[in-house]
Amino acid sequence: MNTKRLVIAGTESGVGKTTITIGIMSALIQAGLTVQGFKCGPDYIDPTYHTAITGRKSRNLDSWMLSVQQLKDIFRFGCIGSDIAIIEGVMGFYDGFEPKSNRGSTAEISEIIESPTILVINCYGMARSSAAVVKGYQTFSEYGKNIVGVIANMVGSKKHFSLVKEVIEHECGIPVIGYLMKDLDIELPERHLGLVPLIEKGKLAPFFKRLGQMIAESIDIESLLELSQAKPFAFNANQNLFKQNAKKNVKIAVAKDEAFHFYYPENLEIMEAFGAEINYFSPLNGEPIPENVDGLYIGGGFPEEFAETLSNHENVIESIRQAIQKGMPTFAECGGFMFLTKSIELTDGRKIPMAGIIDGEIKMHKKLVSLGYREISGLQGNVMFDSDDIARGHEFHYSSFHPSGEITSAYLSKHRDNVQEEGVMIGNLVAGYTHIHFASCPHIVEKWINKCLGWKNNGKSNSTDETRNTI
Repeated sequence: MNTKRLVIAGTESGVGKTTITIGIMSALIQAGLTVQGFKCGPDYIDPTYHTAITGRKSRNLDSWMLSVQQLKDIFRFGCIGSDIAIIEGVMGFYDGFEPKSNRGSTAEISEIIESPTILVINCYGMARSSAAVVKGYQTFSEYGKNIVGVIANMVGSKKHFSLVKEVIEHECGIPVIGYLMKDLDIELPERHLGLVPLIEKGKLAPFFKRLGQMIAESIDIESLLELSQAKPFAFNANQNLFKQNAKKNVKIAVAKDEAFHFYYPENLEIMEAFGAEINYFSPLNGEPIPENVDGLYIGGGFPEEFAETLSNHENVIESIRQAIQKGMPTFAECGGFMFLTKSIELTDGRKIPMAGIIDGEIKMHKKLVSLGYREISGLQGNVMFDSDDIARGHEFHYSSFHPSGEITSAYLSKHRDNVQEEGVMIGNLVAGYTHIHFASCPHIVEKWINKCLGWKNNGKSNSTDETRNTI
């Protein structure tokens, strides 16, 4: 494993760390280096940028959802074959799960992976005061020792930058390795979920290349590489999330296209480690569930953006309906959950029919409905979660679910001190809004795959009474 790694942190959200991070990645790629991207926290959009630029799967590092050992395992695994790891922070350096600790913050993650950190600050309207900002971050917590350099954003001129550089280096004792101008002649497209397909199709490649060239002109890449030198961190090789524990004995269909594409890479890799062969299919492109599969996973995305197309693919809906009716163990999260309901009501009032498997409707809203971390434990009959399983994940959605009749909840969901029943369970189907990180509780994968194996060996053709009566 390489020892070069660097966290790009910010003083707050909106300070420019995403623009600077992807620009640095692009500049390093253009310099001939193999770059591995990571994102702190539960974010799907920024890792998509990273993956498009580096050609390698970007991975999330989350010190609330994952244990220290799991986080290190994911970091080590992701770094294999790379020259340098660039880790984009989340919010401000010290912002995380709760206000009175560093838990879940970029600062905590920098400490776990023992990574040097570059702090991005907004220097607009400041000169000497910029040093006070940096010194505050250095001294606020013991994790401030990881801050080894600064990038000045929003400077008004090269002369302004020289003033900022002089005072920070004098007062804080760390280098200021570069800047971006306030009137930058390039702007990161507005970050939203609908942008992801454009990124994956390479539509933003010219933007990424130009940004990398601009970064190389105003940020000292040689100094950045020197600051990225770090010693290897301690790692327990006996605890490996990705170790192959079983031969491939079940096939699981995974929906993957522009409508359904929010998956943690580790979720799929852990499934493979426990004996699953992944078979991808595209509901959006009219592909029914592949033949001879033993389980189904429909992940997150935004089916509302493609609701009419999805609704018109009756062959896809029928294949999913038949599979669930026959008892195929199925997990659907967020976008997948929405797709399995009766309909999605869009913000313009149109109501588009969906798969009709779950007795309820989805209503889209113009404002965010739910955001935050969740702890999940199973309710009786859940084919994935036992009651003593504790899995962690997060919710982020602009929609709400409205049951049409009685439903059976799938799990208990805890958000801080609030615990309530959530999700929907129908036979061997588990569905809900929460995006669950399987690494937080690998046992749920093992249980699910064993259920798939049992269904494979004991009568695929027989539907369960409960499922048949519901659909």
